[in-house]
Amino acid sequence: MKRILIVVAVVLIGGLVALAGSQGGKLAAGLPIFGLAAVIAFGINWLAFIPSAVAQTEKFYDLTGSVTYISVILTSLLLASPVSMRGIIVAALVCVWALRLGSFLFRRVLKDGHDSRFDAIKVDPTRFLVAWTLQGLWVLVTLACALVIITSQKQIGLDAWFWLGLTVWIVGFATEVIADQQKSAFRSNPANKDKFITTGLWAWSRHPNYFGEITLWTGIAIMTIPVLSGWQWVCLISPVFVTLLLTKVSGIPLLTKKAQKKWGNDQDWQDYYNNTPALIPRKPRPKEIVSPTV
Repeated sequence: MKRILIVVAVVLIGGLVALAGSQGGKLAAGLPIFGLAAVIAFGINWLAFIPSAVAQTEKFYDLTGSVTYISVILTSLLLASPVSMRGIIVAALVCVWALRLGSFLFRRVLKDGHDSRFDAIKVDPTRFLVAWTLQGLWVLVTLACALVIITSQKQIGLDAWFWLGLTVWIVGFATEVIADQQKSAFRSNPANKDKFITTGLWAWSRHPNYFGEITLWTGIAIMTIPVLSGWQWVCLISPVFVTLLLTKVSGIPLLTKKAQKKWGNDQDWQDYYNNTPALIPRKPRPKEIVSPTV
């Protein structure tokens, strides 16, 4: 019963975000397009949950997330037509990001055979349903700013806010891609089995991919600023939501706990953990050179 209440609460939160984002937004068949986007976000994940729960598999979780992002953004773009060049470019950015990350995560889970985050969850249908419902909320809230740009009746061209946001987005996207590629290359080397990466961007941050993720959604939020009005300002929660989820809930805390369990007694890991920022990159500190005793 408790988990069903959680599902209801998550849907209500999504409904409130959709209500705020719909203010001043375009309609389709008399219904707010932003609201329809919320229905699609939850609907796709609930449909995917059914066969996944029967098979007790998490292999299609991240892939479904990417499909949801693309489905929501393209459907909104189609229903809201005509859309400004600002909205078209934002939609393209979201699709590029979703295709890249979704395919990357799907290949990784197929290679690894499982995702340890779901080991205890996938065997319990109600807990598994909560995870899929949360993904629907994740998609909706993360896309909130992009959806405002696309569905708002206030359509604005490519101004200074857009170019600033695009620059921030590019920095974030590049950081995430490079970090993922560096870690994949590291893990594919048999000599690095059961080791942790401390090179490349991973020497600057313990989670540079998450920093990139937060940065690119911040870029989308910056692009949205001149479009916002009234309750639509609530949608600026998007990058805040991403940051809180990755730093306080499902990202860094889980990975840190797992790493401490695996390498907690390794002095190299402790040095890396204590001297490397968890998120925001910082130039690596040079190792102290100890002079030989005479």
